[in-house]
Amino acid sequence: METEIHKCYGLLGRRLGHSFSPRIHRLLGDYDYRLFEKEPEELDSFLRSGEFEGLNVTIPYKRAVIPYCRELTQQARRIGSVNTIVRREDGTLLGHNTDYEGFLYMVRAAGVDPAGKKALVLGSGGASLTVRTALADLGAEEVVVISRSGPDHYQNLERHQDARLIVNATPVGMYPDTESCLLDLDRFPACEAVLDLIYNPARTQLLLEGEKRGMITANGLGMLVAQARGSAELFRNKPIPDDRVEKITKQIEGETRNILLIGMPGCGKTTVGKALAQAMGRPLVDLDEEIEAREGMPIPQMFALHGEETFRRAEHQVLVDAARRSGTVIAAGGGIITRPENFDPMHRNSVVVFLRRDLDLLPSAGRPLSQRDGPEKLYRQRKPLYEKAADFAVDNITVEGAVSDIMSIIRRLSK
Repeated sequence: METEIHKCYGLLGRRLGHSFSPRIHRLLGDYDYRLFEKEPEELDSFLRSGEFEGLNVTIPYKRAVIPYCRELTQQARRIGSVNTIVRREDGTLLGHNTDYEGFLYMVRAAGVDPAGKKALVLGSGGASLTVRTALADLGAEEVVVISRSGPDHYQNLERHQDARLIVNATPVGMYPDTESCLLDLDRFPACEAVLDLIYNPARTQLLLEGEKRGMITANGLGMLVAQARGSAELFRNKPIPDDRVEKITKQIEGETRNILLIGMPGCGKTTVGKALAQAMGRPLVDLDEEIEAREGMPIPQMFALHGEETFRRAEHQVLVDAARRSGTVIAAGGGIITRPENFDPMHRNSVVVFLRRDLDLLPSAGRPLSQRDGPEKLYRQRKPLYEKAADFAVDNITVEGAVSDIMSIIRRLSK
């Protein structure tokens, strides 16, 4: 008789704290799905242990698991990479690659057509093998692998200025190192689209830079869900309808995106944020409170002793730290939009909501800049910046009404 542990499924990798896979597999089917974080020296004993019925495999083990598979499917052999393992009735392991169908879904959902185009693939690992195979099958004219030590590397990128598609198949830019980026897109004037297999954060620095240049961009969440669907069908030997991929992708996006509130000092960001966090069952991060806790003094005192510039540097750092999280409500300070360096972290993993309120209702007590300049002058200066930064605007006439409006926006995004 099998014990419960033999009936479990899971994700094998080295660093998995960022993974959305358990949630996705819970939505795909009723089975026990776990995270198996293993160091390289633990891999052999784990794969020989019989501790699982099926596995997804991620960085850095997509090629390392191949010797443990008694058989590979044709797709896995062709690609040379395995992301799904199924234990067969005789106890041996079958290796498959569902990343291929996941990447095809990602490309098509983004509206990208690689046919006849030169593509750069960043990275040479297991995910890169899948991407290269899929791009060739989709008719890409040339697929060039950029790695740190190969013939095409990050020091001779000028050879590939004619690339029209760039795909990041490395972990650079992934949580928690969300500010990293491998290349400058200004060096690729012909580039039309940037795809990043990373899904946490929702917008890597590479994708943010692509958006600024008007390129087609897409993260790897749709690919993750599509490959998970393929794996789940193998795990349970049951078909899953095609429309489940899009529905689950949007649901995960709605659950994991932060909601970041911006607006004038005193417009109610903290009050609405607390009510919203409670209504949605999310944690609240109030950036002003975080600054005061780190600096050990109230913000007015910080302004008086150290000036606005010191405050803004501290504000930027707490924003960067908060924006790395997923599924939180973030209440920002009124002046956060005045610093260009805050734009990227605000949009990396968040839906940004401009909370508007009648200027006559805005208090100025304890708010140094409101006291100095008055709300009317501040609003004239900041209104275009709030509107540029925000994805949506909501009026705070009542706290209950503002919370209801924001929740309606999030529900709409999740459908």
